[in-house]
Amino acid sequence: MSHFECRPGTGRGGLPRFLVGCDDDESPGSEDGGMRSDSEPRDGEEEEEEEEEEDPSSERQVVVGICSMMKKSKSKPMTQILERLCKFEYITVVIFPEEVILSEPVDKWPLCDCLISFHSKGFPLDKAVSYVQLRSPLLINDLNMQYFIQDRREVYRILQEEGIDLPRYAVLNRDPDRPEECNLVECEDHVEVNGEVFHKPFVEKPVCAEDHNVYIYYPTSAGGGSQRLFRKIGSRSSVYSPESSVRKTGSYIYEEFMPTDGTDVKVYTVGPDYAHAEARKSPALDGKVERDSEGKEIRYPVMLTAMEKLVARKVCLAFKQTVCGFDLLRANGHSFVCDVNGFSFVKNSMKYYDDCAKVLGNMVMRELAPQLHIPWSIPMEAEDIPIVPTTSGSMMELRCVIAVVRHGDRTPKQKMKMEVRNAMFFDLFEKYGGYKSGKLKLKKPKQLQEVLDIARQLLLELVQHNDCEIEEKKSKLEQLKTVLEMESSVNENQYGHFSGINRKVQLTYLPNGQPKASSEEEDSQREGPSLLLVLKWGGELTPAGRVQAEELGRAFRCMYPGGQGDYAGFPGCGLLRLHSTYRHDLKIYASDEGRVQMTAAAFAKGLLALEGELTPILVQMVKSANMNGLLDSDSDSLTDCQQRVKTRLHEIMQKDRIFSEEDYQKLAPSCSLSLVNSMKIISNPVSTCDKVYTLIQSLTRQIRKRLEDPKSADLQLYHSETLELMLQRWSKLERDFRTKSGRYDISKIPDIYDCIKYDTQHNASLGLEDTLELLRLSRALADIIIPQEYGINREEKLDIAYAYCLPLVKKIQLDLQRTHEDEAVNKLHPLWFRYSRGVMSPGRHVRTRLYFTSESHVHSLLSIFRYGGLLNEEKDEQWKQAMDYLNAVSELNYMTQIVIMLYEDNNKDPSSEERFHVELHFSPGVKGCEEGDNVPMGFGFRPASSENKEKQTDPGSLEDLSQDEPDRAVLIEPISMQKRSPLIRNRKAGSMEVLSESSSSSRASAYRLFPSCSRQSPEMKPSGLGGICSGLFSAAGLGASSSAPNLQELGQTHPKKPLFPRSSHRDGFEGCSMVPSIYPLETLHNSLSLKQVDEFLTAVCESGGDTNSKTLKSLSALFDSKSQQSLDSYAQEESASTPSHAPRPRPLV
Repeated sequence: MSHFECRPGTGRGGLPRFLVGCDDDESPGSEDGGMRSDSEPRDGEEEEEEEEEEDPSSERQVVVGICSMMKKSKSKPMTQILERLCKFEYITVVIFPEEVILSEPVDKWPLCDCLISFHSKGFPLDKAVSYVQLRSPLLINDLNMQYFIQDRREVYRILQEEGIDLPRYAVLNRDPDRPEECNLVECEDHVEVNGEVFHKPFVEKPVCAEDHNVYIYYPTSAGGGSQRLFRKIGSRSSVYSPESSVRKTGSYIYEEFMPTDGTDVKVYTVGPDYAHAEARKSPALDGKVERDSEGKEIRYPVMLTAMEKLVARKVCLAFKQTVCGFDLLRANGHSFVCDVNGFSFVKNSMKYYDDCAKVLGNMVMRELAPQLHIPWSIPMEAEDIPIVPTTSGSMMELRCVIAVVRHGDRTPKQKMKMEVRNAMFFDLFEKYGGYKSGKLKLKKPKQLQEVLDIARQLLLELVQHNDCEIEEKKSKLEQLKTVLEMESSVNENQYGHFSGINRKVQLTYLPNGQPKASSEEEDSQREGPSLLLVLKWGGELTPAGRVQAEELGRAFRCMYPGGQGDYAGFPGCGLLRLHSTYRHDLKIYASDEGRVQMTAAAFAKGLLALEGELTPILVQMVKSANMNGLLDSDSDSLTDCQQRVKTRLHEIMQKDRIFSEEDYQKLAPSCSLSLVNSMKIISNPVSTCDKVYTLIQSLTRQIRKRLEDPKSADLQLYHSETLELMLQRWSKLERDFRTKSGRYDISKIPDIYDCIKYDTQHNASLGLEDTLELLRLSRALADIIIPQEYGINREEKLDIAYAYCLPLVKKIQLDLQRTHEDEAVNKLHPLWFRYSRGVMSPGRHVRTRLYFTSESHVHSLLSIFRYGGLLNEEKDEQWKQAMDYLNAVSELNYMTQIVIMLYEDNNKDPSSEERFHVELHFSPGVKGCEEGDNVPMGFGFRPASSENKEKQTDPGSLEDLSQDEPDRAVLIEPISMQKRSPLIRNRKAGSMEVLSESSSSSRASAYRLFPSCSRQSPEMKPSGLGGICSGLFSAAGLGASSSAPNLQELGQTHPKKPLFPRSSHRDGFEGCSMVPSIYPLETLHNSLSLKQVDEFLTAVCESGGDTNSKTLKSLSALFDSKSQQSLDSYAQEESASTPSHAPRPRPLV
């Protein structure tokens, strides 16, 4: 070759530095990256030494050579990773051309300091080994071990020697020289291989790893035959064959078939401390490759267990392959390695590309920079140990994050109740076990179809007999039939299809029938048992709700240390690195409501930078937590206290007069600011209900008029709703809100507010009149009804809260206790102690528990913290301020968050109460429609603590904000992503680029937390907040205590697919005009001790009743992680020395 070819990538000054080959005597000069010869220095090197400080382009480069077949070296994953690797300032990448590899002697191959080389079909591995012996480069993947990887027998032998679980197997060697290894006895339903019996189903694998023709043989009881697997061809990866006899030529491994529920887990390591895992549909399942809309095979994100993480480490070290892929089978509660593939990259994962380049770059520089005298310092990254500054100025380690989150924006929930007595309903109730608990939920399509069939049959009988006495029942049956038929519509977008994910029928047994509210109804009441049928539909998570959840998940990363930097991997986002390097113990729980589960999945997608559809994420990562009432509750089964509260509430709201002083005392005994304001707006509840009813009538008239207009009759509204469906829900509210007696059904007010809020936000383009007035009045009514349904006075609020969320409170206590207990194990065990010294230590971890639920649990949990006696308002000024703030919050809207963060101060004595520090944060969720200036003012995220106020000079501190009301109102403005934060990159040794404040812009707006800020003091320390992530935190109290990263440039990394679409929409998430912003987190308290919180939670559980002891036992069994004993034994194995198979060039791992 006579030249080198520039390839995509960036060097200093934006110059390309991604090269394809060159002769050893034509190494690129210093201007283009400086490749070297091992034997002698470059020309003029001595003369240039003095100029190196002034001319950075003359600095020595580390040359990383890529030696593989062209198909592999130019693949998309390799290209993506090499482009990122080139961003390291002192690294140059050189690709060996395929013709050189195949045709030239190794002494003519390009020179390199570090070699990435791996075998694939046609690759001359022997020549690569010779090259390594000649040049002695640093090896990323050991080459001699790649001979073993090509033989499944050797792979299994090494796995066995390392103590790694693999399926029971036997080797059949058809070798004339070793006849003792060729004993095969084949029977109808089993084979005997060298004395080892394998019953069908069993697996037959060729010993050559390059041969992908793996067969699975089935027993005659299942129909016999075999499934023949092969390397993917189009959309097929296997075919069924009626052949039941094993192959009679060639050598094979026979192994036990592992039942895996149809999925295989593929693990990709980058060094011993990093692994990416994903699952795919097993090729043995049906042979059809599942592909997405872009034709890519569908992969499911997977979280590895502690044991699997140690397995990944062992595999990487045992085979001496830094970049290594292997297959896991999860079966019968255990994980088994069934294949090791060697060098293998993840496909289509930007996060993996970022992480892989970062890990490899750091490894190379750490190893070679000292030898080559490159001025590169090992980066002491914030993610080494998750350390953050506290509000009092000391440093603490983040140990646990617990968040309880309400679901995202949804379609209006609708509900219909009817009392039924027909024998067919009782038969259905009995068929599905309703008598066991007296309650029954029907959600499956088959079950809903049975309810529909009963409704149709009863309506047919009613038509034939024309029985007028049950006319009202007939109208209810017709509504039941209409809703179920609508839900089974072929149009899947109309609130979803007949799948049961967002609709259900509930049946409750009433031994004496339903109690009647009025004396007239009591006269007509029939004796005997009945069933209360409650039909619920709607309530599906909207596209806006998905965006809200995903963006909030993305912003939540900012709560974790080490996130200051560019997402492209230099140095990377703390949470993502924490998670992928095994130090993030994450579990996500959700109630069984479809909208809640999809919110959890969308949040997980944003939090962990996952890609693809939500369904695979939901299946793999979100645990259903409908056991023990942890996150679910039957809202139709009210406690006695709730029933009394609702009755009292209805009595007060039915009085046709202006609220009296007595009414204020009855409805708002706590003098809550939001309640008092709403009562002032309403003034006369009946008069306000009259206005609301008139406005609803006006609305339905307008919709009917639109339907009559041919131009708008087929108009598609938000989320594919039609005008007809919109009319149905408003007509139902019109019928139900005002009863025949002229009284108003106050229980319908939340539904009215729900509907008008939805239409004001999503269907404003219709231009319907008076919607904002209806929103204003219904909101004022709802702001009284909704929170007060959870108790009017303190005792009632606690009584109802215990009924809803006592199991959740106990689970939170267990989460905090377990983090404390883990501390002794993870820090005192000698192996963990050794691990904890590394940048990516598996022993230092953060526990994250996310609970997604509905409004009832969020209201109840907040009531427990507010009224349960955690702190005394009179003695604690910060708590008093927090309570004043909560009293001003009128609505716990979608995406409301209650966040508990646990920190550990390693400088304090382990037995000291000051060792563990707890912070409590809260956000009221999504910004409501037309809230204007009535937003309650919080005091910021992690504001200055009282003992440190004197030292604080930040304008973001509490006392300064109190004197700066206009700016404060601006700072609380919700998430808004409008312009790129004016941050610049600084050069840093090793190209570990950091974001820093521009000296010229610091006085202006360099760290302006929100674009609408009118000013920013130069004394304010950079918080690192910017763009979307800034919205997670209220800026009011930010300052030195913030650890949130700037991810604003994230969208710049991959211009073809920006993470944050650009838009000028002011109040919503960028690019989503109908997605309201989310209020930032406000700190309720930030100086609690763990002992203080634990004692409070214990008192709450004891007050909540004797059921707590049962809850504790069941939760301990349910949520406990794998026993520490097994983990310890695994760790002890790890400490044993790794056997060496042969002398090697110096491998990296």
